[in-house]
Amino acid sequence: MPERAAHPAHLGSIGDALKDAANRLAASGLPGSRREATMLWAALSGAGTKPADVWLRREQEPGAGLLEQFWQAVQRRASGVPFAYAVGRTGFRTLDLKLDARALIPRPETEGLVELVLRETGTRDEGRGTGGVVADIGTGCGCIALSLAVEGTFERVIAVEHSRETAALARENVALVRPPVPVEVREGDLLAPLAGERCRVVVSNPPYLTEAEYVGLDSTVRLFEPREALVSGADGLVATRVLLAGARVALEPGGLLALEVDERRAQRVARLARELAWSRVRVYDDLFGRARYVLAILEEDA
Repeated sequence: MPERAAHPAHLGSIGDALKDAANRLAASGLPGSRREATMLWAALSGAGTKPADVWLRREQEPGAGLLEQFWQAVQRRASGVPFAYAVGRTGFRTLDLKLDARALIPRPETEGLVELVLRETGTRDEGRGTGGVVADIGTGCGCIALSLAVEGTFERVIAVEHSRETAALARENVALVRPPVPVEVREGDLLAPLAGERCRVVVSNPPYLTEAEYVGLDSTVRLFEPREALVSGADGLVATRVLLAGARVALEPGGLLALEVDERRAQRVARLARELAWSRVRVYDDLFGRARYVLAILEEDA
């Protein structure tokens, strides 16, 4: 039977709960414990709730169910669990998604990858774009696939995931988001589940670290997030090479390949793409000014 979070049996208000939680988080060595406690309560209170909203409601009596969830999240944070896993959810662009240790925590950089794809293909709000199929390779929690389904102009989205457990999480998020176009989660390795498909876009945030880089990661990443979503061979490029070599058969002529890459190897990935006869190979920076994305086009006569 799982251990229940130990906490005071009676707390008169949300403010009392926040104060006690801040004390516990501070005792665990977590900096900014008061702000952290407020952010935890806000995250568990539902989409759209801000820390300022929590503070304004601090005199209210907390609901028993939310209070129990809060203390469980506090206990997880006090033991070092990353924030998104502690609250079981994450925000990504316009979405509020379920998240746990089955999938990598989405980063702001990956939101930039989605933005580039939308810039190339059109958005639902703009009313431009020609439909077609987009495939997200290594979908994780489904954040890229679902964002493109909600914001883009695609007729159909295929989300590919190697891990059965992670694919199950992606399907849970499809059911949660209920996107306006079909999103199909397929299980399999990289491009293999796309056999017979002709896509307008293939997009991927593949694993791209070396083993040495993985060992040097902060412990909050290395000890909690799935290794297979981070490491890709001795040079960090095993998955990227497969995508560059194989995406051609999955794309329609003029189709787009969009990859997130490690900044230390972005130019190398671009050279590999050119060697494999991809056209209009471009490297873009992320919001921090680091070379993070490589986009390439399948020539029209392919």
